[in-house]
Amino acid sequence: MQRRQFIQHSALAMAALAFYRSDLFASPEWARAYQFKPLRNDVGIFMEQGGTIGWLNASSGYVVVDSQFPNTAPHAIEELKKLGEKPFKYLLNTHHHGDHTAGNIAFKGLAVHVVAHQNSLVNQKLAAEKAKNEDKQLFPDVTFGKSWKAPVGKEKISAYYYGSGHTNGDVVYHFENANIVHVGDLVFNRRYPYIDKENGAHIGNWIKALDQIQNQFDNDTLFIWGHSLDPEKVTGNKADIKAFRNYLDSLLTYVGGEIKAGKSKEDILKATSIPGAPEWQGDGVIRSLTAAYQELTTG
Repeated sequence: MQRRQFIQHSALAMAALAFYRSDLFASPEWARAYQFKPLRNDVGIFMEQGGTIGWLNASSGYVVVDSQFPNTAPHAIEELKKLGEKPFKYLLNTHHHGDHTAGNIAFKGLAVHVVAHQNSLVNQKLAAEKAKNEDKQLFPDVTFGKSWKAPVGKEKISAYYYGSGHTNGDVVYHFENANIVHVGDLVFNRRYPYIDKENGAHIGNWIKALDQIQNQFDNDTLFIWGHSLDPEKVTGNKADIKAFRNYLDSLLTYVGGEIKAGKSKEDILKATSIPGAPEWQGDGVIRSLTAAYQELTTG
């Protein structure tokens, strides 16, 4: 009798679990592995894997900032197409790294133009040649030096280059009417940054670039970050930029002080956090320390 009751109860439990699981995964919110959401004035963000994608839904067409990967970019395209059948006027790249440009290929035949800084195009081509995957790239066909502008519908888009920072080809894109700025990887929000010295990164110049950004935009500006420790905090304000500037400054101060104290590179790399910037966490503190050491000892 007890065995029979056990079997009956087990069967009911399994049936209930099966129903719960099917109901759970049928829910759109659970089924989606990505987020597509508006911010303001027809500008929004897409998050799945890699750098945060920004988008504009203008009356005359779509603009997309960065493209993540070949398997994720189509999801952003699909969501935008749900808003209406319009051309993709521009695909804008903030810099060349694969988690921001590998998905460019998904826009082949869709995007009228792909825009990036001239150094970003050089870096992207060199990376593709090194990986021998040129056929899997969609390279920018419009490049610029200091700035670039374009009207799209009622929106005005401006791009700015501040010199070497995260790489030597990082730019920001300002949706002027919405007053939203996509800064790409010039800001890692509370997450240890990747400092790409091989492709022209310079921490000292990066700090100056952040100063220029803080001075150029006002307190109402909403910023989109390339990466964030908390995936729900990929947007923020000037206070976050100031905090990241403090991280970079604290990094140089700490490593410079250790070098002056006669510490070896090996000893410096043993640090597990940066004094003065405890909010910055995650993986990658060694990358920051290594980049700072290189910059302070070899330029």
